[in-house]
Amino acid sequence: MRAEISFGKSLIGILFVGLAAAGCTTTSKPAATAAKTTTKQVQTAKVTFNYTAKDRECLQRAMYFESQHSDEDGYMAVGTVVMNRLTSGAYPTSICGIVAQKRQFAPGVMTREVKPQAETELASAADAILIKGARHPAVKDAMFFHTEGLKFPYDNMHYVTVAGGNAFYEKRDSNGMLETPPPLPSYEVAMNYVPGESMLPPQFEALIPSAVPVPLPAPDPMATASTASMQITAPVTSPGPAPSIEPEPGMPIAIPIPRPAYDSVMLRESLPANVAKPAI
Repeated sequence: MRAEISFGKSLIGILFVGLAAAGCTTTSKPAATAAKTTTKQVQTAKVTFNYTAKDRECLQRAMYFESQHSDEDGYMAVGTVVMNRLTSGAYPTSICGIVAQKRQFAPGVMTREVKPQAETELASAADAILIKGARHPAVKDAMFFHTEGLKFPYDNMHYVTVAGGNAFYEKRDSNGMLETPPPLPSYEVAMNYVPGESMLPPQFEALIPSAVPVPLPAPDPMATASTASMQITAPVTSPGPAPSIEPEPGMPIAIPIPRPAYDSVMLRESLPANVAKPAI
């Protein structure tokens, strides 16, 4: 009997505990889903600079002679300085113009011989800069350098790195601000290769008039759209050479203008003439 009573109490206790646990359990509501926000990335237009095969050669020459024929690290450092100058707007608007600028780069940089064994590595460095947009990361915004080991008593020479036997530096004032227009970062620059020396596509070069004017018939000032057509009453024969018809003096010759390569090209304006061009 006592065993039955004990068993009944135990059963009642188990049921009570189960009911209490069920009553205390609360079902958590699912968290409100966060509203999905779509962020539209605005892609800024790149500044496009044209370059030719000659510009590529000028870049290689600067890298070769200024880095003391060193290695790819030295080539990239000097090449980055050239590109920093190109995109700053304070220097000539072409790579060859920058490299050939007087008293800026090594004497004979445009005329001395480049050793054939260096051409492969130079071509690789030039293509990395012009096609892939590569830069030497340690050069930063530097547009100046000198031979490693030299000392100068100037307070505005902020050194950033040493590569290829050269010490590279930025010109900064006492507050740490650049004294030169800052160059564009490589991701804002697009280099557009222009084959040959001409800036026109080949299909338009044949349309440019030569030094000898092309004889054209003078238009009839009285002709209109309704009277412009001619009635041929007899066969036209040419017994001899056709006479040359000279155009009237001052008559304009229409020359087709080619469509630009890029519709949304943003050309970087040059700085005013009163901005001083710092020397290396």
